[in-house]
Amino acid sequence: MPLHFVVDDRLDAEPGQTVTLTGTEAHHAATVRRVRVGETVTLGDGAGTWVEGTCEAVAPREVVVRVARRTDVPRPDMRIELVQALAKGDRDELAVQASTELGVDSITPWQAARSVSRWDAGKRAKGVARWRQIAREAGKQAHRAWLPVVNDPVTTAQLCERAGASRMLVLEPTASLRLSALTLDPTDPREIVVVVGPEGGIDPSELSSLEAAGATLLRLGEHVLRTSTAGPAAIAALSASLGRW
Repeated sequence: MPLHFVVDDRLDAEPGQTVTLTGTEAHHAATVRRVRVGETVTLGDGAGTWVEGTCEAVAPREVVVRVARRTDVPRPDMRIELVQALAKGDRDELAVQASTELGVDSITPWQAARSVSRWDAGKRAKGVARWRQIAREAGKQAHRAWLPVVNDPVTTAQLCERAGASRMLVLEPTASLRLSALTLDPTDPREIVVVVGPEGGIDPSELSSLEAAGATLLRLGEHVLRTSTAGPAAIAALSASLGRW
């Protein structure tokens, strides 16, 4: 499989035209991945455009690719969003990485009541930028035509406001309904929102508020998963049941 790289701007090139990689992506291609003149690579813009071409010039600051084929990949009809509670260490970042590789369409940080990690005004911008970089790199590694959007953090109140307009699934080990028993109407255009709590679980008051707002509480099985693995596990199961895999 050819090496894959991501451009920062919309990819408008047609077969026969050239695309020039610059900046860190050119450095990564030329110095880290050591692409060579004549080598076939693929390029994407993270917004559905995918091209395959041949490297015509390779330098640390500029890599020129002659486009041979272009494909415009449609966005998935049934979108899946991960709402990931902030967690200590790198557990929330691991969830972002794995969920991106598994095909999640968007990711939203959640400042849950029991989140040990807290993003104040100074950390907020850095935290979102960090998650976006992780999603970009994971999407590139997975050769995704569409990269997930990483949104700004939300509060529990904001989640409750969204519960009625989406199919919100809150992962809770004590819930009576299993994910495998959930029936999803494939014709329902509403986005599926998977909500994952922090290390200590979701606070009972938050569970009550979300459920009252229209969210569905469910469990993955008999085991309690880490916050870093619960979301990716649910996304994998949903992708299989929805026919995305």
